[in-house]
Amino acid sequence: MTARGVASRRAAHQVLDDHPKVLDDPIAVPILGPEFFADPERHSDPRSRAFRAWMVARSRFTEDNLAEAVASGVDQYVLLGAGLDTFAYRNPFPGLHVFEVDVPAMQEWKREMLKAAAIPEPANLTFISLDFEHKTLVSALAEAGFDSGRPAFFGWLGVIPYLTLGAFRTTLDLIAAMPAGSGVAFDYSLAYEELSPRLIPAAKSLAARVAAAGEPFQLFFRTEQMEDELKSAGFGRIEQVDSVDLNARYFAGRSDGLGLAGEGLGKLAVAWV
Repeated sequence: MTARGVASRRAAHQVLDDHPKVLDDPIAVPILGPEFFADPERHSDPRSRAFRAWMVARSRFTEDNLAEAVASGVDQYVLLGAGLDTFAYRNPFPGLHVFEVDVPAMQEWKREMLKAAAIPEPANLTFISLDFEHKTLVSALAEAGFDSGRPAFFGWLGVIPYLTLGAFRTTLDLIAAMPAGSGVAFDYSLAYEELSPRLIPAAKSLAARVAAAGEPFQLFFRTEQMEDELKSAGFGRIEQVDSVDLNARYFAGRSDGLGLAGEGLGKLAVAWV
């Protein structure tokens, strides 16, 4: 449910918002099939618009940092918890190999949707169907042809709040052990103590909705905690951005007024080896 919800926000951005698109994604609408409808009334609610802005901004942020990695010679991109992400099907870098990692049921569903929409699976894409109860990420990547001896960039969106602290650290350690030039971009949820009193009810409401869908949040961080986690794992250059930063970077001067609320429930981060 959450994967479809995120994808529908990215698709609504293509249909309802003005140019230039924050995330220009010609695959976002087709992958959802003919039943997708960007209801202008529902999507015009201020909370819905802010949520849509967050979804496209986090993808754009990740892809901007990926482009930086590619410019420096990286040719492997790993999407952890790929969901209905569409980058691999509009990949502008011919030499970049994409590895999409997700649980078997999610990946099977996505591939059925791609087939139904007549969206071809490119040759430079490898699906890694991973059941964490029976196989580690390290072994799954190795079996799929991923070269841990060469630098890689990792996209890790919409996943961390659902993890345990141990699982989060294990994945961080794997990425931090990659060769120099490797990096990871991700989003995370802020701990309640870092939120203003005005935002705490919204945070609790969102947590209740995802829990009701069977996907409860488990992991929250304060900004300085995340900085410490990344430094402890061995990352060097670290950048964390909030709603104010993202508004300045991606939404300034838009004619449609699309943007993020002044305060957000989470942050984005990128860290480099």
